[in-house]
Order: sequence, then C-alpha cells, then structure tokens
Amino acid sequence: MSGNTDDLKGRAKEAAGDLTDDDGLKREGKVDRASGKMKDKIDDAKDMAKDAVDGDRK
Repeated sequence: MSGNTDDLKGRAKEAAGDLTDDDGLKREGKVDRASGKMKDKIDDAKDMAKDAVDGDRK
C-alpha cells in the first residue's frame, strides 16, 4: 500500500470514529496516517539515494 492510500484509509477511520464515538477506530486512523507519512518519507529517501548513486555514474 502506498503512503497516500494509508493516509486516506486513516482519515476515513478517524472520521468514522468521530461519528461513532469509537476512540479505538480514531486511534487506528491516526496510526494508519502516521504509517502513510513514514512510507512517503522512506520512498523519498530511496529516491534521493538512487539519484545520488545515478549521479555518481554519469
């Protein structure tokens, strides 16, 4: 799953938790959103590393 997918899933869970007063669902949503952010950061770091390696080969 991509970071954006996790973020959207998390937002949906948080909204559902707000509507139903389900604190557990709200927490799951926050965890999903945090996971999505971390995946995006990791992907950015991989891209930067790849660019650095590819730049050294030129």
